Amino acid sequence: MRILFTCRPAYGHLFPLLPLANAARAAGHDVVFGTGEAFVPKVRELGFEAHRVGVSISDAEAEAKRRHGEDAGFLDVGVTMFADLLPRATLDDLTPLLPAVRPDLVVYEQSDVGAGIAARRAGLPAVSVVIGRSMPPEVLAVATERLRPLWGTLPADALFGDACVDVWPDRVRDPGTAAVPKVFRMRPTPYDPEVPLPPLPADGFVYLTFGTVVFGATQMLRGAIRALSRLDVDVLVAVGPGDPAALGELPDRVRVANFVPQAEVLKHAGLVVHHGGSGTVLATLAAGLPQLILPQGADQFANAETLSALGTAKALVGDAVRIDAIETAARELTADPAAWEIARAIAAEIAEMPPPEQVLAELVSWAG
Repeated sequence: MRILFTCRPAYGHLFPLLPLANAARAAGHDVVFGTGEAFVPKVRELGFEAHRVGVSISDAEAEAKRRHGEDAGFLDVGVTMFADLLPRATLDDLTPLLPAVRPDLVVYEQSDVGAGIAARRAGLPAVSVVIGRSMPPEVLAVATERLRPLWGTLPADALFGDACVDVWPDRVRDPGTAAVPKVFRMRPTPYDPEVPLPPLPADGFVYLTFGTVVFGATQMLRGAIRALSRLDVDVLVAVGPGDPAALGELPDRVRVANFVPQAEVLKHAGLVVHHGGSGTVLATLAAGLPQLILPQGADQFANAETLSALGTAKALVGDAVRIDAIETAARELTADPAAWEIARAIAAEIAEMPPPEQVLAELVSWAG
């Protein structure tokens, strides 16, 4: 079978597709990617055929702000981005590409909804991969109306499409997937770049990361480092594509790396402090660790709220993000047996979810 995967040109959108893409390649299927221009070389370096499809989120954001003004809210800017500019760009590029690539199945991460629309128009089966929370109801309603002309006949959920792969365990599952007619449950399987494992501190260290966020993360990381250095504990910081030197002089017990094999790191950590991105949230849950979340945007606030209500995390938002507050929350989490118990229970649930290889076989059978 020939399978086309599509995603935005960003690590947080590419990485969630790679477990399925790697499983497909290992099973002998032909795998092709469509993504934004900046990530075409990166995907090819992973050994996949890749074509330019769509535009980046930052380009869409710039255009949306040009239309609505720099001070416009998410209801204007966000909906214009994700329900107009981004899907139309993907649709424009993918429509002529599909007859050339001739895939039997299209797999797209949920923000790349234009791929689902293009596949439906071409009569191809398509499935979205859930990488984050659905939009708030009031935003989703507006987005749905903006997407209606593109879809024609709307699916049950305008963003998740006609079918989806849901990687969230039951306790923290997004209710938005309930409307999707066909749902494949899959164990969240982190993709770790092939980078060496840095020298790790003794077990129980704090792992601090803002995922692959670059812009605006440096100041927050500096503050978190100052707070965590007050604890009697080592700290490992992963800055992704950011520049470690931008953090300045570091306390003695703090180590910094760019990318790390996160799944292996989490086996030894005692607490995770992060931005609330879905990839880090799910990886931490799978490791059975409590987490302190400092959300910055997108669905990170919803993730923080969900996990805080469950009791396996604490969240600091807005003016509450202060050095003293980060220190206090970190101390409380590491000493809270209830947070550990809930985290371990969710980890056990995740371990029972179907692996990517099994879900791939189900997708192939479903697509015919």
